[in-house]
Amino acid sequence: MRLGMRLLMPGVGAVALALGLMPAAHAACGISGLPTAKRLAWTTHHGQPQLLRAALDDDQDDGPSIVGFWHVKFISDGNNWGLPPGVSFPKGSEQDAGYSQWHSDGTEIMNSGGRAPNTDNFCLGVWAKVGPRQYRLNHFATPWDPTAGPLDSAGNPMGVLIGPANIKEEVVLSADGNSFSGPYAIEGYDESNDHIYHIEGTIYGTRITVNTPASPVF
Repeated sequence: MRLGMRLLMPGVGAVALALGLMPAAHAACGISGLPTAKRLAWTTHHGQPQLLRAALDDDQDDGPSIVGFWHVKFISDGNNWGLPPGVSFPKGSEQDAGYSQWHSDGTEIMNSGGRAPNTDNFCLGVWAKVGPRQYRLNHFATPWDPTAGPLDSAGNPMGVLIGPANIKEEVVLSADGNSFSGPYAIEGYDESNDHIYHIEGTIYGTRITVNTPASPVF
């Protein structure tokens, strides 16, 4: 019996070696190029356990991020047309102000202090990083005219949708990440997609933190 086992062992070793040298087979029918399984590589680390940063912001390699909560002000440069009678934004005047949040998923939301809630004071946007601390925002609002439209039971107008307003911004974040500024342009359209007004200026943002006190919106 022992003699038989001694004669058998070289054969078993040869079979194992042959199996080890065979090319890896893919389980998926007819699909090539799939990654093959590899044995785990165990690495020993010495010292105390440490928490590793798993940053989700867009600027983890070169400074602070635009992600956060902001107090924003829109300052007109006087270049505007198509505004309703009696409405004007001279150069240097505050056209709007409010609060804006830039989210890590590339979306943005703003609460406009210059618009009444029944004229649509919340609007939404998407942003992308276009350079070191440089960002581009494409933002849309849906303005309403509360003085028009059918009347409710009390005889008050129910409002009419004017059409989309497109706000575009090109902003640069400060080196400390606590402020940003850059040009903006607002293009207004009616529901027939006719271009009905245009506003330009510079937007300024100041970061709001958990320690920021209340201050005037405008």
